[in-house]
Amino acid sequence: MKILLAEDDYATRKFMVSFLSQYGECDVTVDGMEAVDAFLMALEDEEPYDLVCLDIMMPVMDGYQALMGIRNLENIPKENEVKVIMTTALNEEQNVKMAFDLGCTIYSGKPIDQTRFEQALKKLNLI
Repeated sequence: MKILLAEDDYATRKFMVSFLSQYGECDVTVDGMEAVDAFLMALEDEEPYDLVCLDIMMPVMDGYQALMGIRNLENIPKENEVKVIMTTALNEEQNVKMAFDLGCTIYSGKPIDQTRFEQALKKLNLI
């Protein structure tokens, strides 16, 4: 599985890379703009990501903006879109709703619960 992680917090990024690397190749970006650029390069190289994990609160471009950029780049049927897991400490209803309205697949609160995250990956048929 090819994974793109966008996370600006060093400790969370280090944990997520360690956790996700057991499931496949994990590319890392530290803001939303880098994530969209990496996503575009993967599409252009015809090596698209299977999973994108986006933090919502990031500098330069937040996770919502990055998700919009990714969905705009795909231009494919919804059932073939990359799976996107939004990760954040923002668990208020309006944040969750906005993420799903923009096209996220799963919303995961922080701190990340490994067991629940693995269940999400299984639900998405990624592991």
